[in-house]
Amino acid sequence: MTDGRKRWLLLVGAAVWLGLPWLVFGNNYVLSTLILIGLYALVSTGMTLLMGYAGQISLGQAAFYGIGAYASAYLTAHAGWPSWLALAAGAVLAALVALVVGIPVFRLREHYLALATLGFGVIMFTFFKEWKEITGGLNGFFGIPPIRIAGVPLQSDLQFYYLVSLFVLAGLWFAHNIVRSRVGRALRAIHGSEVAASSLGVNIMKYKLQIFMLSAVYASIAGSLYAHYVTFINPDLFGIVPSIYFLIMVVIGGTASVWGGLIGAAVYVCLGEWLKAVVPLLLPNAGGEFEIVFFGLLLVVMLIYMPNGLTGVMQKRMRRFLEMGGRQEKQIAAVEGHKARSIGGERG
Repeated sequence: MTDGRKRWLLLVGAAVWLGLPWLVFGNNYVLSTLILIGLYALVSTGMTLLMGYAGQISLGQAAFYGIGAYASAYLTAHAGWPSWLALAAGAVLAALVALVVGIPVFRLREHYLALATLGFGVIMFTFFKEWKEITGGLNGFFGIPPIRIAGVPLQSDLQFYYLVSLFVLAGLWFAHNIVRSRVGRALRAIHGSEVAASSLGVNIMKYKLQIFMLSAVYASIAGSLYAHYVTFINPDLFGIVPSIYFLIMVVIGGTASVWGGLIGAAVYVCLGEWLKAVVPLLLPNAGGEFEIVFFGLLLVVMLIYMPNGLTGVMQKRMRRFLEMGGRQEKQIAAVEGHKARSIGGERG
């Protein structure tokens, strides 16, 4: 696909995304669903960079999501900080925690790495639950003020939708540039073979830590935005199960493209809302565990039959479509050239 076509597709996609609120006539339920998709897309985009390009798995991203949420909540509600400064402070704190955790953790590989990040998630969940003076414990953290722009609070779903959309587009743009840069090439080399990358002079630990810290910043920003949107948080939102759900989003969307996080988040949220509406009709006595069972089965099916996720399938079909279009253009050009030569021969 040419760069011109890519730009047009990006512009069309951005226009559709920004125009969605007007298509649904400002429906607050749809807007809140789209906001949730955007927040999850931020976390998933960071995980796509970490898993898809660096080849490192993390089962503790919800911890960074919680760090951003609690940092913004505490600094704005109790310390009186401006919301934007609190958001930035949460991102810096998440990056520092990722650095401290990543130095020992990235000495491990494969399932040992996954277990280490899982342990980190458990530790942070316990921290959120037990440090009641800061987090409020299981009772939750109340009274989080809304984000303000030029002194004006963003209190409507429509306003917050456009704010989240701005962050999502900026996050995708930045991730796209990372992938196409020297850092992205180094990450792909590490994913392909750490031994080969090291022999070529790639500082493996440095790039692993950098991308881990970047994924933590993505998650932290999403957590801060979430806290200011709902104005109430509790530790259950940042436990192990949410981390697994973030992993499922990345698997659904696929790690072959930075768009996988957005697509995976959209599919996950829409399926979750559909399940909430359909399952009580089919199984009136079913509890909340049905969602975990469904997405667990979906994860297994995706890994078996669609290991590259939805973006991998979409890229293949788009490539075939463009190849068919290119062949048709060549055939038309050949026929027109033959006709032109025939006409020239007759005149001669």
